[in-house]
Amino acid sequence: MKFGKRLKQQIEQSLPGWRDEYLSYKELKKLVRLISSGPRVLNGPARAEAEFMYLLNNEIEKFNAFFMEQEEDFIIRHKELAERIEKVIDRWGPNGSEPSEEEYREEMGKMRRDIVNFHGEMVLLMSYSNINYTGLAKILKKYDKRTGGVLRLAFIQNVLQQPFFTTDLISKLVKECETTIDLVFPPSKSTGIFQSSSSVAVAGQGIFRNTLAALLTMQEIRRGSSTYSHFSLPPLNLPDFDVIHSLQLGLLPIQIP
Repeated sequence: MKFGKRLKQQIEQSLPGWRDEYLSYKELKKLVRLISSGPRVLNGPARAEAEFMYLLNNEIEKFNAFFMEQEEDFIIRHKELAERIEKVIDRWGPNGSEPSEEEYREEMGKMRRDIVNFHGEMVLLMSYSNINYTGLAKILKKYDKRTGGVLRLAFIQNVLQQPFFTTDLISKLVKECETTIDLVFPPSKSTGIFQSSSSVAVAGQGIFRNTLAALLTMQEIRRGSSTYSHFSLPPLNLPDFDVIHSLQLGLLPIQIP
């Protein structure tokens, strides 16, 4: 699949409020064509060159602002979710101050929905980082090839230091979220206490599908190939990726079409 089509697909499968935050790939491609058109267009290449560099730098600023805002929000929500779970267990759990199987089941069902959605949003942000980095590398490769320039190496070295590229903290939060899911919401056995009601399942359905789509996109863009280089992200092996295991442990009893 061509990258432009893959990016469009990823944008469509993302959260509505995120869709304007992705790389302006088509606009950058148009500018590369203008830059490489030579003197056939009066002042075209020089003007396009300036617009291209402006847009590139503006895109980096856009990625960083969006990514850091989401990251900060995730840190706060992660703490709030942990506190909510603790309160529910302390109040309505078997050893709580007001033990109630009904209240406990209802509140933990809500928590289960919220934590699965939260987990999914964090995976989507990791995918956001991956696909925007890949898009930058590809458009810079086109630029160097068509213009004879050597912009890609220096620009990518700078990108590698940018906040939007650094997903260590989000990866850590994802792991902690998965640990919580494994400990607090294990797959239902004989008791069936965490068999989701239809309302919980439907609430998580969209983010669940989008998370799986993001994982598949991450796998595709990070798969090694004959064109693999030091500009490429390392391959992602989904069967060994903890996120996919957590999503497949019966957290949401739905069928993916």
